[in-house]
Amino acid sequence: MTAEEELAEKRILLERANAEREAIFKRYDRGRKNIDIDAWDDPAFEIYTQADRYGFLHPEKEQSFRDDLEAARRKQIEVERTKKWLKMMKNWSSAETKERLQRRVMKGIPDRLRAAIWKLFLNLDQTLKENVGVYEKMLKFARQYSPDIRQIDFDVNRQFRNHINYRERYSVKQQSLFRVLAAYSMYNMEVGYCQGMSTVAGVLLMYFDEEDTFWALNALLSNERYAMHGLYVEGFPKLMRFLQHHDKILTKCMPKVKKHLDKHGVDSVLYSLKWFFVIFIERIPFSLCLRVWDIYMLYGERVLTAMAYTILKIHKVKLLRMKDMDQITEFLQTILYKNFGYDDDTVIKTLQLAMFELKKLNLDKLPPAPASEFPKVAFGQLSNPAWRRDGHRNEKFTERETELKETVLYRSESKNDGDDEDVDENGRPSRTK
Repeated sequence: MTAEEELAEKRILLERANAEREAIFKRYDRGRKNIDIDAWDDPAFEIYTQADRYGFLHPEKEQSFRDDLEAARRKQIEVERTKKWLKMMKNWSSAETKERLQRRVMKGIPDRLRAAIWKLFLNLDQTLKENVGVYEKMLKFARQYSPDIRQIDFDVNRQFRNHINYRERYSVKQQSLFRVLAAYSMYNMEVGYCQGMSTVAGVLLMYFDEEDTFWALNALLSNERYAMHGLYVEGFPKLMRFLQHHDKILTKCMPKVKKHLDKHGVDSVLYSLKWFFVIFIERIPFSLCLRVWDIYMLYGERVLTAMAYTILKIHKVKLLRMKDMDQITEFLQTILYKNFGYDDDTVIKTLQLAMFELKKLNLDKLPPAPASEFPKVAFGQLSNPAWRRDGHRNEKFTERETELKETVLYRSESKNDGDDEDVDENGRPSRTK
């Protein structure tokens, strides 16, 4: 092929990529007015007859008298806690609030105040003041240049398929989720878009509006307290650190469990990928997951290692009775999400003790992060774009990164339909493009 023919082919590929990207954006612009929505994209509601307080749909089941009493008791507790939180929010910077904050977070943030408290933890109001117009600018650039639009579109349609706000194709929430991820793929050029980000952003959108979600996602990736940039950047360096540290904790604190898992070939990545990658979403009940998110927002990354330890510790006896890899991984990946076996308060108390135990052993924090985990390019800068002219990212991998990329497919899963990630025998997440 001559240089002239090669250039012509690249132009054709670029035109196709631009046309596809614009077509996808237009479908989200039209929203529910699209006339070609596939029947699969709008699953029927017949089998889902009730929504929980968070918007997730479930098959109808009869509530026992005991369940009704427990729900009433918890509602009254939340009402009383809401009063205390409202009082604390009025004096947020006071010494008294700082003294009480940790204890109150451990007891749980009332759901009606969760968005306001998370905004304070993530300092979103200040961020918005300092970045007026940036979100709209990134969204405009994404429409012109982002190489990740096809994958984002694909993942948005799979996200939280049993949630009332995400279930319909091109619903308002799907539109917002698509725009947030598209804009962020241009704002943070090193990460672009990685599967897992749609899950985290999807939860944030349950509590924030669109622009707040964009900046909340950025805070989780860029703030040193969370530093999730290292989880999603090429090579997944922080995921590797989490897994190695988790294994170290098991070896030190639960050697019998570690030996049992090793005996049955259960590498930690087979069950803990979503624990670290998406902060336990779809691995523990959503109400418990929110409690973990509350604590994570306050304390940062050390909560993830402590919660991973807590899950195995609290289910130690049951795990040691299991006889093979399939039984163990199904329990940790699927069964615990549906029925954790302990109430949320008990789990959080155990988590609090685990954080204290790991701190005493000097195991509460990950080892120092390598330079590869941190952003090297200023956010929002479009110089030296990380994509080729055909509209796809120009990914160059080290030998280690190539092996990592090829060992696991982060499955095209139908969210919440009981499926787990497609992983091979070594199990690693994929940055599917």
